[in-house]
Amino acid sequence: MHSAPWLPGADYTLATERPADTCVLLVGHGSRNPEANAEFESLADVYRQARTDLAVQIGYIELARPLVPEALAMAARMARRVAVVPLFLFSAGHVKNDLPLAIDEARRRFPSRTFAVAPALGVHPSLVAMAHDRVAPLLSDDAAQRARTMLLVAGRGSSDPDANADFCKLVRLIGDGRDLFDVQPSFMGITGPKVETSLDRIARMRPERLVVLPYLLFAGRLATRLTAQVAAFAERHPWIRASLAPHLGHDPRLFELIDERAAKALAGEDLLPCDTCQYRTALPGLAHQVGGLRALLYSVRHTLTHAQASMPVHMHKPLKKHVLVCCNTDCVDRGSTALLAALRREVKDAGHARTIKVTRTACMGRCGEGPTVAVYPDGVWYRGVREADAAEIVHEHLLEDRLVARLVDDILQ
Repeated sequence: MHSAPWLPGADYTLATERPADTCVLLVGHGSRNPEANAEFESLADVYRQARTDLAVQIGYIELARPLVPEALAMAARMARRVAVVPLFLFSAGHVKNDLPLAIDEARRRFPSRTFAVAPALGVHPSLVAMAHDRVAPLLSDDAAQRARTMLLVAGRGSSDPDANADFCKLVRLIGDGRDLFDVQPSFMGITGPKVETSLDRIARMRPERLVVLPYLLFAGRLATRLTAQVAAFAERHPWIRASLAPHLGHDPRLFELIDERAAKALAGEDLLPCDTCQYRTALPGLAHQVGGLRALLYSVRHTLTHAQASMPVHMHKPLKKHVLVCCNTDCVDRGSTALLAALRREVKDAGHARTIKVTRTACMGRCGEGPTVAVYPDGVWYRGVREADAAEIVHEHLLEDRLVARLVDDILQ
């Protein structure tokens, strides 16, 4: 979520007319796929029509408008109390970091309004029932056939251990007691086992039937890719009858869950648990993640073209820092060539030319916002960098590991 959410010139003053008592702000991730955003907005429209006693607003974390800070300002104009309900299946960085930061800003700007944020949808009986209903038409009533049927539940995948653990728990709740051949969790990205790995393993297990459930609220590029993967599996292994269940989508039980989450948030109940949050509890193997500053930095991640980026493995001795400067046409016009030279000069003068490399690169996807500079392995992206900023970036960030906050565009995990 971008760090400058309030739009210049926009009117965010409170409405002069009598506001409603309560607004429910439904928060979605946002997608590059317009169909996925349309499905989210359609769900919000159905909920709005069913709950005429409430004001209903939508907002997105990224990739679509209105962004959450804009949506919070709109909701503040509509009602005295705002219940923020993230339509995220599990609690990860967006729910743990991005939303609280946006809520804090909204409370500062609108002190006469009450803002309460609910946790993610999480592991809930209604979601288990919804998932089972998507799968049930593809399962045989015959016990012998069910015993030869494999169920693969495919989730989005996260870098957050809480989210992945809750997903695996939910998969067990979906599959246990169904008398199936086996039930396995798998992930479409970020963590493993990946879907392609799971499908290869299933082929070796040789069930008679395979049912794949995309555990997603809305369609999008992940659902499209999963459809292609299942089709390819069926073509490679025709002796296994493979079927793809629909994603969760609209469901009256989801609306009831939204009501429950909103009511509990406004009552100060069912707050976000932190017992196994990697930013607040030193879990084995993840103790280095603990700390408010790290959680704050992670909240700036996920941009249009570089979500969940990671550094490649190099065979040469690792550098202390590797600085990339966009030298595509647009950034060159804005002074990136002079900036490149200034950064190299400052690094050389500081005596770190052997451990810090400054490299020109092609378009970095920030046309109109450059010159763009990326610093690795930190994963920090700066935008709007000028030649005059070179010394500050070198001496503050590259040498002292202090961010130049006013220039930060994104921080990739």
